[in-house]
Amino acid sequence: MKKRLQSQSVSKLVDALLPIFATLAALAIGALMLIILGANPFEAYGALIEGAFGSGNALADTIVKATPLLLVGLGICISFRGNVINIGGEGQMIVGALAATALGLAFPEWPGLLLVPLAMLAGFLGGAIWGGIPGALKAYFNVNEILSTIMMNAIAVQLMNFMLKGPMMDPVQASKASRIPQTARLAKAFDLPRLIPTRLHLGTVIAVVLAILVYILLWRTTTGYRIRAVGQNPHASRYAGIDVKRQIVLALFLSGAFAGLAGAIQVFGVNHRMITDGSATGFTGSAGFNGIVAALFGQLHPLGTIPAAFLFGALLVGANKLQRAVQVPSALITVLNGLVVVFVVSSEIWRRHREQKRLTDAMMEQGEGKPPPGIKETAEAEAEP
Repeated sequence: MKKRLQSQSVSKLVDALLPIFATLAALAIGALMLIILGANPFEAYGALIEGAFGSGNALADTIVKATPLLLVGLGICISFRGNVINIGGEGQMIVGALAATALGLAFPEWPGLLLVPLAMLAGFLGGAIWGGIPGALKAYFNVNEILSTIMMNAIAVQLMNFMLKGPMMDPVQASKASRIPQTARLAKAFDLPRLIPTRLHLGTVIAVVLAILVYILLWRTTTGYRIRAVGQNPHASRYAGIDVKRQIVLALFLSGAFAGLAGAIQVFGVNHRMITDGSATGFTGSAGFNGIVAALFGQLHPLGTIPAAFLFGALLVGANKLQRAVQVPSALITVLNGLVVVFVVSSEIWRRHREQKRLTDAMMEQGEGKPPPGIKETAEAEAEP
């Protein structure tokens, strides 16, 4: 039994380190690409690290870049634990930002202490509604949530383009030939407090606090237990009296809410206006998709998503320095980020396969009349991944 428990411990340690191994493998392939392009990979990665951590401003930029990834990732932790896949973070960020920005533009004379919390709440609710729609379609009409959330992304982009080129367009731009799709600058009183003289703002603190609250929600409340139970086995959950449809809607509702809050914080903490190039990325910077990878890297655990988001924020910020230092095409940066995404997602699939294999082996031993060694310890360990 002792040997069995040791084997389980080693196996779980390997699972926990899989995302790190995956990232290193992606960077190794990136190094080969750099060599093929005639660049020194040590110089390139040294520039990446310097760009992300080389100064106080660089570190602040990394944290600011990680903030929306963390918020989106928290929503992904909730939805994936409920076994519903939310690919709509981009659209939910946009709708949340539109709701928060509209409130700021409508009441420019209000005090910041009153309007900013209301704007954050508007962003939270805007994203929640945008995420809840696919949740309701999934729960009551069995519409695939992957397709519906992606389609909602496209609708949100067109809504943003319409609003920023029409009702919410900056009056100054409306009178110019360029007509840049952006809103007017929000009142300075609405800026989230900053750590002077860096770009680090209060939104980062909000995101970290929310990560702790999401952990409490998922593993210390009845609601979180129900969401996770439905994610593990909806049929058994229904038999136990849990309203499965309600939990599916709630999981996507909350997932969208955190993405919407990320959009609101991006406006009030970084841009101070909404602006786009006509695509979702023009505003979100792909945070809606990168947040998924951050959550997977963090093993779909809210607290694990904090360092994961920080790591991906560092990659995104340091990549700009890497490109300037070794003069490689910008497409390589996109490929490098894509490699990290592919390897991390693949490692998560492999981790789940290994976890399922451990469970199957334990059940087989139990079927032979032998109690699975360490079943109590295993259950306690997996209660809080």
